[in-house]
Amino acid sequence: MINKMNVLIATSVILLASGCTNLGVQPWERDLLAQEGMSLNNPVDNALDDHIYFSKEASSGGKSFGGGGCGCN
Repeated sequence: MINKMNVLIATSVILLASGCTNLGVQPWERDLLAQEGMSLNNPVDNALDDHIYFSKEASSGGKSFGGGGCGCN
């Protein structure tokens, strides 16, 4: 019983320690991540986010647009 517990603990420690072997982007992977298609700046998404922001914040003058701030725009 104790031997099985020691094996289980040792296996758990080894698996947990091996989870930290890759802590980032390797130099040869950076060229793929730097491509324009990998960018988080999508014009359509940015326009929708801006519309939602100024619709909700218009009552307090957010983004210098007028409106009721109810999100109906």
